[in-house]
Amino acid sequence: MQLSNAERAEVLIHALPYIQQYYNKIIVVKYGGNAMINDELRRDVMGDIVLLSLIGIKVVLVHGGGPEITDMLKKTGKKSEFVNGLRVTDAETVDIAQMVLAGKINKSLINLIQSTGGRAIGLCGLDGGMITARQLDPALGFVGEITEVNTEPITDLLEKGYIPVISTIGRDDEGNVYNINADTAAARIAGKLRAESLITMTDIAGILRDRDDPASLISKMNVSDAPQLMREGVISGGMIPKVECCIEAIRRGVGKVFIIDGRIPHAILIETLTDEGIGTMLV
Repeated sequence: MQLSNAERAEVLIHALPYIQQYYNKIIVVKYGGNAMINDELRRDVMGDIVLLSLIGIKVVLVHGGGPEITDMLKKTGKKSEFVNGLRVTDAETVDIAQMVLAGKINKSLINLIQSTGGRAIGLCGLDGGMITARQLDPALGFVGEITEVNTEPITDLLEKGYIPVISTIGRDDEGNVYNINADTAAARIAGKLRAESLITMTDIAGILRDRDDPASLISKMNVSDAPQLMREGVISGGMIPKVECCIEAIRRGVGKVFIIDGRIPHAILIETLTDEGIGTMLV
């Protein structure tokens, strides 16, 4: 669709109040799912992040990479095993996770951001002692539970105009390395940064009252409503830990949390810079 110059100007004018609201504020984006696997969507997401950065919004990108870890494990002949949605991680698996997350995925995202005109530097939780963790459950092996987040490496990069791109690997005081759930890490990082908002990209439209009816989207909900929605089964399965991470972020000082469909082109811009928005906002 071709827009006239007047229509382009109208779009920018409508975005102005949101640009003013977020100017010089921090937004944390948790990135994963199909939006990460699809090349075209990945370019769109990185372009959105660069645009937000160029208009004065401080964007922190926290990424997962579960499907890529699974693919690499297959190539090495290892089978993936999950308990309550978390990958059982032995010493060899955590090495592969570190290689895939902090290496291949992290650097490919940085390359894409810089190809789109942005400035990015990659970090993992080991850098600057950013993420300290302990073992979550002996049955899961090297899966970590965050005990402390040091945001100084992140704020240093933001102050210099870079987009920090963070892979969620952490360590304990003995030097053991842990794979950490990206939703959990994004919530803790956003909370410690006192971010204006946390945007969690998923593979569904948001929280639906009827999972088979996109029109039943809950566009806004208070965190106090979550327990009742869980009891009713509206929030169920893999959405439960996601929502719990969102609640954690708000309790730790994040202004707003959005659960959006990362499969929609420019979903971040629609949610951040328009009246309509998409997905579910938790406050």
